[in-house]
Amino acid sequence: MKQKETLLNTAEDKHHHEEVGENHHSVSLETPMREDAFELDDEIKIELIEKHFREIMLILGLDMSDDSLKGTPHRVAKMYVQEIFSGLNPKNAPKAKLFENKYQYKNMLVEKQISFHSTCEHHFVPIIGKAHVAYIPNGRVVGLSKLNRIVRYFAQRPQVQERMTIQIANMLKEVLDTQDVAVVIEADHLCVASRGVKDVTSNTITSEYSGKFQDNNTREEFLKYISMDNM
Repeated sequence: MKQKETLLNTAEDKHHHEEVGENHHSVSLETPMREDAFELDDEIKIELIEKHFREIMLILGLDMSDDSLKGTPHRVAKMYVQEIFSGLNPKNAPKAKLFENKYQYKNMLVEKQISFHSTCEHHFVPIIGKAHVAYIPNGRVVGLSKLNRIVRYFAQRPQVQERMTIQIANMLKEVLDTQDVAVVIEADHLCVASRGVKDVTSNTITSEYSGKFQDNNTREEFLKYISMDNM
């Protein structure tokens, strides 16, 4: 009886996923996380992921005794925890220190062409893109590298581009203590390019404007800067 119920539940889940198809969407501004997400330390997570990824490779029919493959489960597990999904853990959030604006700079500061690699949470394949961020100082400024680190912190997790754009903007507003923030992201999604419609020429652009950037003139100035060719 229990096995029959399991098979029925599996069939229902499969039917649900087929109905949803490509119409997946996210309803939260926060990355979906369980409450016990950090009860296991990184070493245990690596050990468990290695075990399960080995099973996936075996199911696919790969010969795990081959010298080229035998170390892959560990490499993938370590990469997941310590690299491409390290942004899931709040302890890895960048520490942004503000500095006195000694130059009394009051105009827009733009950091553009910030490269990042993320992962589509629907198919677990790469998202490769660039972020452009800007803010208008409110008394104090932040080191330029921290803008890059904030982008990459939110990129290093399973993501949806729309959510990532808002998450970056929200952290910038919190860190900089200003509402005058803009974020534009343009990215290529391999879930579009390498599977499904297999469109290798399209890309996706998302944006978030707040504070003074909701003014047309300020927003157009920002867009002009990010469209300029690099010198």
